[in-house]
Amino acid sequence: MEDREILKLFRQRSEEAIPALETRYGQHLGALALRLLGNPQDAEECVNDTYLSAWNAIPPEEPAHLFAYLAAICRNRALNCLDRARAQKRRGEVVALTEELEGCIPDGRREQEVTSREVAQALNLFLQGLGEEPRRFFLRRYWYAESVRQIARDCGVSESKVKMSLLRSRNKLREFLEKEGLWS
Repeated sequence: MEDREILKLFRQRSEEAIPALETRYGQHLGALALRLLGNPQDAEECVNDTYLSAWNAIPPEEPAHLFAYLAAICRNRALNCLDRARAQKRRGEVVALTEELEGCIPDGRREQEVTSREVAQALNLFLQGLGEEPRRFFLRRYWYAESVRQIARDCGVSESKVKMSLLRSRNKLREFLEKEGLWS
């Protein structure tokens, strides 16, 4: 079933909307949640919470890209679950991802000066300026929390190519944020 048909089911408040979402995107959302949470039961609960959130938001929301919309909800739910469940004992992969980006994102001292909306807008602009392959690597690593090995395998390139691309992208991001006045 296509996205527009699923959205129509939501607008009609049809009970078929959730099973249609699960059929179309359940496997991808489950994999995303599992990568972040590391626990199949927590991942399943996170995906179910994603469906409930979508049910409560659509309508009036009408996402242009349904999977991106659902993935954002799922990712945020998973990260909230990690914060609640493990407070300071967050999984090493998530901490490692944060540490990788630490050198090119604004630090806590600047949070009062720079709103998250400004950073999000700048990041979107930065990503639009990246080439297709580096953007794909960047998003898969830092948004979908995929391993370098997984990205390399799925994209048919070497791990070293992915690592070098990510390093260059982080350096470009830092330079971009400096030019935008969001990093000093």
